This record gives sequence, structure tokens and C-alpha cells, in this order.
Amino acid sequence: MNSPNLLNPGSDAGAAICSAKGCRASAVWVLAWNNPKLHTPDRRKTWLACEEHREHLSQFLGVRGFLKDVVTLEEWEASAAER
Repeated sequence: MNSPNLLNPGSDAGAAICSAKGCRASAVWVLAWNNPKLHTPDRRKTWLACEEHREHLSQFLGVRGFLKDVVTLEEWEASAAER
């Protein structure tokens, strides 16, 4: 799955794409997650989601107990800039 710093091949530099398999839509959401069997509690992995796939990807992570937060890409980037 893609993290927010991956680019959409053949598009404008910096364009974030959805992490859903085969989707090339622009990402709007960041799904922050971690697998407690592999990651420390404060670590956050990220998947990106377009409007169409946000719910599906959230459910996938949620049923496994991995989903920690869902925020807009804009909010995620603003938060990262503050760090």
C-alpha cells in the first residue's frame, strides 16, 4: 500500500494516490494504523484513500483492530508540517 509520500506515476509531482488495489484516483483521506504485534504503540503506518475506497479500507483495518485514525490528507500534511 502507498504512503503519503508516494507519487502517482505519470501525474503531477506530489500527487497522492489511493492505496486500494488497482485504484489510481487522487487520495483524499489518510488512514493511520498499526499492527500491535509488529509495531510499537506510537508508530503509525498509513494508507491513502479516495472517497470511494475510504470506507472499505477503514473496515479492512478496523476488523483487525489496526485502525487508529482517519483524517483528511490536508489535515495529515498540516500536522506533519507542525512537527
